Amino acid sequence: MIEPLDLTPIPAPDEALRADIRAFLADTLDGLEPDERARSWMGFDAGFSRQLAERGWLGLTLPREFGGADRGHFARFVLSEELLGAGAPVSAHWIADRQSAPLILKVGTPAQKAFYLPRICRAEAFFCIGMSEPGSGSDLASIRTRAEPMPGGWRLNGSKIWTTNAHRSHYMIALVRTSGSAQDRHQGLSQLIVDLSLPGVSVRQIQDLTGDAHFSEVFFDNVELPDDALIGEEGAGWAQVNAELAFERSGPERLYSSVALLECWLTHCRALSGDAVDCATLGAILSQMAVLRAMSLAVAGKLAAGGSPATEAALVKDLGTELEQQIPRLIGDALGRHPNLPPPLPLLRTLTYLEQVAPTFSLRGGTREILRGIIARGLGLR
Repeated sequence: MIEPLDLTPIPAPDEALRADIRAFLADTLDGLEPDERARSWMGFDAGFSRQLAERGWLGLTLPREFGGADRGHFARFVLSEELLGAGAPVSAHWIADRQSAPLILKVGTPAQKAFYLPRICRAEAFFCIGMSEPGSGSDLASIRTRAEPMPGGWRLNGSKIWTTNAHRSHYMIALVRTSGSAQDRHQGLSQLIVDLSLPGVSVRQIQDLTGDAHFSEVFFDNVELPDDALIGEEGAGWAQVNAELAFERSGPERLYSSVALLECWLTHCRALSGDAVDCATLGAILSQMAVLRAMSLAVAGKLAAGGSPATEAALVKDLGTELEQQIPRLIGDALGRHPNLPPPLPLLRTLTYLEQVAPTFSLRGGTREILRGIIARGLGLR
């Protein structure tokens, strides 16, 4: 059974990071429009990521010997909150910093740690995640992409889809089959680090409704990988990827995807008379956000204690993305109740963007159906 989540405060030394980060962002992001801020963790800016690296804000949880700051998960939580709250363009380094680096630190060889981790901390190595495949839907265990052993390494064939920033990344950590068949489900799966510049790798971008193209389909045609492309143990890929997904599903990025719209709407509300402000809508949003933030912090506490809170992370992600999708609808309805008070164009542009992109919030990191299956198993209901 799932254990109760405890209220978890941010330690004072980690909370103290907030002022410096906020001051840096206020200066660096001055003039950024709300609809640009709404893209935040889909906003790719390698130069901005390097600025964070220069300040020691990448690899906060990694040991100093690998270029990190040797801080805990709460320090990174504070950084993430400030970056997402300000609408900073964090997409370039996000996946590498959030989950690729902890995975390499946990199961990588000494050579892999020495090679990849300092580059991640310097914003010189950007990673994407190769999990979903065409024709598999949300059934991750049915993957068919296969790596066959060959002298000196592996030969990789297959494809991945919905891969964020594959066209801009240096490496992919791919979940592939190294033995057995798709019918073997969780057995025979391994993770490989794929250099995306290798011959035989091709990337095709996928444009979404907003006109953005941060998703891609990636094809592997007899890609030859060295022996040390294997990360962790052969055949342990399913367990490794589930531990990795706890990092992806539990953070504040599952709460704050619509926060730029909320900020923009609040600015609009402050310019209105009291009767025109929809306090009930504001209260509904903020009360849910406060509870979910407390839950996300509790999961961070479990990660800091060395746990692997997969069920709790799935719960936070499911509830968090539901709120993220509700916010554009709630704010749109609130604006519609006052047709004689037209909102400013920046607010309308931000609302339009998030109305279009919000359906993806419950896809990335695991669909709602998959997450609820994980939660049901954690609760002993299936």
